[in-house]
Amino acid sequence: MGFTVAVVGATGNVGREMLDILAERRFPADEVVALASPRSQHTAVSFGDRTLKCKVLDTYDFSGTDICLMSAGGTVSKEWSPRIAAKGAVVIDNSSVWRMDPDVPLVVPEVNAHALDGFRKKNIVANPNCSTAQLVVALKPLHDRATIRRVVVSTYQSVSGAGKEAMDELFAQTRAVFVSDPVQSQQFPKRIAFNVIPEIDVFMEDGYTKEEWKMVVETKKILDPKIKLSATCVRVPVFIGHSEAVSIEFEHPISADEARDILREAPGCLVIDKREKGGYITPHEAAGEDATYISRIRDDPTVDNGLVLWCVADNLRKGAALNAIQIAEAMVNRKLIAPKRQAA
Repeated sequence: MGFTVAVVGATGNVGREMLDILAERRFPADEVVALASPRSQHTAVSFGDRTLKCKVLDTYDFSGTDICLMSAGGTVSKEWSPRIAAKGAVVIDNSSVWRMDPDVPLVVPEVNAHALDGFRKKNIVANPNCSTAQLVVALKPLHDRATIRRVVVSTYQSVSGAGKEAMDELFAQTRAVFVSDPVQSQQFPKRIAFNVIPEIDVFMEDGYTKEEWKMVVETKKILDPKIKLSATCVRVPVFIGHSEAVSIEFEHPISADEARDILREAPGCLVIDKREKGGYITPHEAAGEDATYISRIRDDPTVDNGLVLWCVADNLRKGAALNAIQIAEAMVNRKLIAPKRQAA
């Protein structure tokens, strides 16, 4: 007997990826239900070689649901996740609402799958921020070997992280530039076409943005609260794929060659690091892929025990949809959940 899985926000970028990945990975589901807002009722979405018609979240009965993949934004999740969890479904939420709740595990399976053991406190598991997810996949094996003291990261984040409307705006602005039409900005504070914007989410009192704050606190919760981290998050005119330039200071010596060997064996990592023209990965090549790609691993001569690396991943997959489904898979494999119908 397989699981009953509901995908909330099934018409969005991440919701559609969730459906694709459930089918690709042959998740053990007997039934998959696509849920959305009333305006998207009956909208068709793909699930493998099948088409699902969206049902309305507000009127759906979750009593028979085992797993709910939530990707409908923080406002919806804050209201609905506890209600769905109360019906006995495990909620795996992609928003930021539950990430720092001490009773909610914040999980990247390659890094801290053991944290799932505490999910029953609220029946909710949080998916981390897209930029955090790929970062901790790269940091974890190095931290295990040499203990990370400090990280400085600059991100180059694609517009898909801001949703479909943001992708449409990049396309429209790019076209407008080429045909000499007026360039209009609605989704971003400044023009994104042929530009970069060092502002993601709202500014906080200390001058950092909330996106940068998320990377700090989420890395601490997932990996190690002792790690010091500073981030600068930048939106770039790329449709899919987040990139990060990462400087790491360790407590113990570790060479670039040793780090390269460790990362080659690490779960979720794929090292492409040839010291030649084009011997690295860009977001274009990472789009549609599951791995966290790591390139340009080198010593940092400005600090003791320092390394610098380049890290790229598909933000819609590892940064969101794939990680959520990997969480569900880990819960199944660890026998933390079973289908309600089987249990009955």
